[in-house]
Amino acid sequence: MNVLLVEDNKSISKGLVYSFEQNGYKTTLCETFESALKTAPFDFDLIIIDIALPDGNGFELYETIHRLSDAPAIFLTAYDDEDSIVNGLELGADDYITKPFSTRELLARMKRLTLKNGGSGVMKTGDITVDFEKKAVFKNGEQIEMTALEFKIFSVLAQNAGKVVTRELIIEKIWDIAGNYVNDNTLTVYIKRIRKKLDTDLIKTVKGIGYRLEKI
Repeated sequence: MNVLLVEDNKSISKGLVYSFEQNGYKTTLCETFESALKTAPFDFDLIIIDIALPDGNGFELYETIHRLSDAPAIFLTAYDDEDSIVNGLELGADDYITKPFSTRELLARMKRLTLKNGGSGVMKTGDITVDFEKKAVFKNGEQIEMTALEFKIFSVLAQNAGKVVTRELIIEKIWDIAGNYVNDNTLTVYIKRIRKKLDTDLIKTVKGIGYRLEKI
């Protein structure tokens, strides 16, 4: 289970990262609005965001992330006025917890949300199954061999099944795995390889924008 934690208070974040990982949550910590934006949200099963960040607003950050990911979200903040709480929930966040708080309570809320949203790390569409934790793709129960980069590209599409994912976002997400710049033509080649390996027409090209994995 992968968690994105956006929190600038080092004393709080250090304790949370330790507690999360002790409870089986692999945690990525971002301390600023900017660093969180650079961390594409496709790989996360749960997102926890502090509203008051040193370089931006957590509400605005969540709005951006929510357009790209269906992962449940919790606002973690010192703001406890009714307007802030209502605003956060109306934006689509699943929960809201104010500081100071009990780590045990936060873990309980996290567990509730991940169970509610499946939390299995597995997605199925048509005859294709993706196991994100094992980094494996199966067709009709048989594993399809993929390179690390091919899996990353396909996992971006799979975690956003039914949505259009822009070519720019895919390229940005796979940059670190490729080890060098991946251009538009290279991405096209990789998409063709993935389609061939999976022998599927579920990956649709949205002309001039990107790709969409059909959700069946």
